[in-house]
Amino acid sequence: MTGHAEARALLVDPRLSADRENPDFPMPTERVAGISARRIALLGVDDPEHHVQRRMLIPSFTLKRTAAMRPRIQETVDRQLDAVIAQGPTADLVAAFALPVPSMVICALLGVPYEDHEFFEEQSRRLLRGPSSADVEGARDQLNDYLGALVERKQDNPGDGLIGELIAQQLNSGALDRKELVSLATLLLLAGHETTANMISLGTYTLLQHPDRLAQLRADPTLMPVAVEELLRFLSIADGMLRVATEDIEVGDEVIRTGEGVALSTSVINRDDRAFAAPDDLDWQRTARHHVAFGFGIHQCLGQNLARAEMEIALASLFARLPGLRLAVPADEVPFKPGDTIQGLIELPVTW
Repeated sequence: MTGHAEARALLVDPRLSADRENPDFPMPTERVAGISARRIALLGVDDPEHHVQRRMLIPSFTLKRTAAMRPRIQETVDRQLDAVIAQGPTADLVAAFALPVPSMVICALLGVPYEDHEFFEEQSRRLLRGPSSADVEGARDQLNDYLGALVERKQDNPGDGLIGELIAQQLNSGALDRKELVSLATLLLLAGHETTANMISLGTYTLLQHPDRLAQLRADPTLMPVAVEELLRFLSIADGMLRVATEDIEVGDEVIRTGEGVALSTSVINRDDRAFAAPDDLDWQRTARHHVAFGFGIHQCLGQNLARAEMEIALASLFARLPGLRLAVPADEVPFKPGDTIQGLIELPVTW
């Protein structure tokens, strides 16, 4: 069952649970088992607990709040591109641009010191790509300790940023305990830089591999929001959403039995030719907003507005500032991340 319609129906079905404490929750690899060994805020809980957590965060990720952040995102992008150009003409675009931009943005949003970025980026790498459960659990311990210490320092003087707001409005009122706050902060810090960084680097690589589509964007920059949506569908980097059935569920002519695990592949769902004509083509003319690259239902990505804004600004500015941008190595020599994690590039060597 890989269809777009079937997947969307399942993702809004309350009988399909994201609760990773359920003993039947699918754990296909040791790394996933390590990630699932402890409760995960938002992504790993169901309603009503999920609803309570999400409601606390929604005001920070609205379209209005994201629009207000656009000038700051543009300043960050411009500053990083200045540095890339100054050091050029050859660069690793992942390390020099795609990763630092969303890291800086999420640090500013949360109130996390950016000078600690090397630490949390390394722990993110271990958590998401470490081969063993020991890597995963060790990275999570390190992140929890770091963010726990940050929360403690901010408790008497929360200051700016979402973590400070949660301390002042939720923690100090007793609506949220310290462990829950640290779990939420860990998720937001990881998701806020890792996924967007991968989309910026993979989006750049994809556009360089489709010069006709890139030429259309350069000729008409107003296409960028549509292009970002199509790149999200086309690349579908957060693949393999895992769930467990808490009751029997009929889907088409199949029955998912109670206790069975379910894996929903966004990359397959977003290439269903019943939902997207010629799905293997990159096409700025299609309407792709019904893709599931951000998930669907109650667990749909909270930060999708911010991710879209960062991608639009980063890609538009990159190709405007570096019109001669091209790969510095053959396309098949660009190193990709392992296939069982969030998709992305390890490096993106470019020149101009």
